[in-house]
Amino acid sequence: MSSMVIERPGADEYAPAFERYVSRVPEGDVMASLARQKQELPAALASVRDEGERYRYAPGKWSVREVVGHVVDTERVMAYRAMCVARGEAASLPGFDENAYAAHSTSDQYPLRELLEEFAHVREGNLALFRHLSPEAWLRRGLANQNPISVRALAWVIVGHARHHIAVLEQHYLPRLRS
Repeated sequence: MSSMVIERPGADEYAPAFERYVSRVPEGDVMASLARQKQELPAALASVRDEGERYRYAPGKWSVREVVGHVVDTERVMAYRAMCVARGEAASLPGFDENAYAAHSTSDQYPLRELLEEFAHVREGNLALFRHLSPEAWLRRGLANQNPISVRALAWVIVGHARHHIAVLEQHYLPRLRS
């Protein structure tokens, strides 16, 4: 189904909290957006040198490495949800606490280059998952954290979430690392 264009999900296909991510994806071809981001995230971070990878713009904020680790973790969770809903899962899938995940992550121990490679591998796997969905599977709906979610909404959330964090990096991290 790689030539199929997946239309924007309706507001009833995801929790209101996800609107901030879905709204960051104005274009109509979410599959093309997913594919492009494999280069967009590394390009946004190309100017970060080794000494800046652990930079935090304020106490208690994640480092650059931890932000990338969070993007990878969230993508894995959202893709798992997409696979489950696409396969007809009827039970509500669990929520996740991104701060608890980050606290138990080892992202700060690995070079940014390795984390970006991990992102590319995870994204490539998720592109394969989405490419192999039937038109009916894209429209299936389920529950995640007791909220409605559709498979196509999850694809849009994945793109929008990564864009959100690229914007955070560009606003709060990169200006200080360039100066």
